[in-house]
Amino acid sequence: MTETLADLAGLTREFSAHNYHPLPVIAATASGVWVTDVAGRRYLDMLAGYSALNFGHRHPRLVAAARRQLDRVTLMSRAFDHDQFGPFCAELAELAGMDMVLPMNTGAEAVETAIKVARKWGYEVRGVPDGQAVIVVFDGNFHGRTTTIVSFSSDPDAKNGFGPYTPGFVSVRYGDMPALKSVFAAYGPRIVAVLIEPVQGEAGVIVPPPGFLAGVRELCTSAGALMIADEIQSGLGRAGATFACSLEGVEPDAYLLGKALGGGIVPVSAMVSTRPVLGVLRPGQHGSTFGGNPLACAVGREVIAMLRTGEYQARSAELGARFHARLRALPSSVVSSVRGRGLWAGVSFRSLDGRAVCERLLSLGVLAKETHGTTIRLAPPLVITEDELDWALERFTEAVLTG
Repeated sequence: MTETLADLAGLTREFSAHNYHPLPVIAATASGVWVTDVAGRRYLDMLAGYSALNFGHRHPRLVAAARRQLDRVTLMSRAFDHDQFGPFCAELAELAGMDMVLPMNTGAEAVETAIKVARKWGYEVRGVPDGQAVIVVFDGNFHGRTTTIVSFSSDPDAKNGFGPYTPGFVSVRYGDMPALKSVFAAYGPRIVAVLIEPVQGEAGVIVPPPGFLAGVRELCTSAGALMIADEIQSGLGRAGATFACSLEGVEPDAYLLGKALGGGIVPVSAMVSTRPVLGVLRPGQHGSTFGGNPLACAVGREVIAMLRTGEYQARSAELGARFHARLRALPSSVVSSVRGRGLWAGVSFRSLDGRAVCERLLSLGVLAKETHGTTIRLAPPLVITEDELDWALERFTEAVLTG
């Protein structure tokens, strides 16, 4: 017997920890930009798994790559090598213009890897006294939910109740160059890295002021610190370029990648950096049983091959211009600001409740998610057509103006 939406929702409520408050839809199938629920109703996905689905649901090339690998070998652990690992690392390093890759699984694992590597690099290469390393972060950041990462979060929902907190981090207001310079002056040679999202996603798709990323790069270079760009959401085509940093002409010392790297099929993440940085790790000092597994590498290699053409980056940039123009045409009496890059936008309302707007969108056949009360994030798959985008934006306008 087929279980109804009410049956499935009841199982979730009873047997799942309540760490999420999902909208009342239960997906059964999906393809491209469309999701079909258990009752057979279709929705256009304007969230795309927080950018994990940049290439849409079940992209044929990615599904084919996964199926080929499923018939060969899926897991070896890093105790042994396999024929997908070296090529994946080489191809991702080339895409990023870097030397080396350390594959992991989730975005949070990539961030934790970067924290460990930056500290070890600071002690062994920079000569920072043991235990004195400082990493500079920014208010409004979202880098994951491990105990170390939430220690430097400014979001009370993510942080409160999970202490004691890990020391070694100093937070600065995002986009505030004078404040950042003051921190560098205060902590000087103890600063081993600046960890930054080139666009803050969870905060509401916040774009820094022009020149800010370049200023961070200059400060890091002058101080001999690492600039580590968390492009887990902003990278791999989402912002209209392979990496959002490049839109400001900036090259960091390391990229942190995830979400879209797994093609919406498997969790894949990585720290991509130079040989002097990742070269500080030696056998036994860091690892992951599933990190760099054959299935993940096979899917990741196909993602990289798709990005090499530049097609998806161009689609994001071109459709993104249309996307933002339509959103900015919404009345200023209702919408206080529209921000973003490429096919990625944060829309903030003057008084509308974001959750209520998302529930109206759901009734109109569109999936989206609010953040911080009065803001909605929109991030459709990069495979969306112009007509599909227009249809979704018409529904968005209806949901906003009838609020």
